[in-house]
Amino acid sequence: MEPLISIQLFDHLPAYRPGQILKCDYQIDAVEAGSLQAVEASVLWYTEGKGDQDMGVHYFERRVAADVEDGDLRVLRSFRTPLPNSPLSYAGQLLYIHWCVRVRIFFRQGKEACFDHPFRLGNLTLRGRR
Repeated sequence: MEPLISIQLFDHLPAYRPGQILKCDYQIDAVEAGSLQAVEASVLWYTEGKGDQDMGVHYFERRVAADVEDGDLRVLRSFRTPLPNSPLSYAGQLLYIHWCVRVRIFFRQGKEACFDHPFRLGNLTLRGRR
């Protein structure tokens, strides 16, 4: 069975404003207790389109079993971070800038799983692709 990674963003309007506090909860289900080695949560942006891809990490946390009570990394976790002034989400002819919350889980046997929850930074309407 595939793991379930739930991510919830609060105050999620059509787009977040620069400087606004991003509040996020995430939780991992459908995995056995003790099977996780580490969990990483990040807020990041990445580019898509012509040319080289680029990525920047705005917020990052890594937790291992020793960091939590009972060693259970599946429990509900919350974080908050103020969003930066740039880069803003962008959808152009040749380039897209995407923002997301990413949660990656690492299993003790070496496998990993990842889930992204996209959001927009800046007051704009994206046309075409998301």
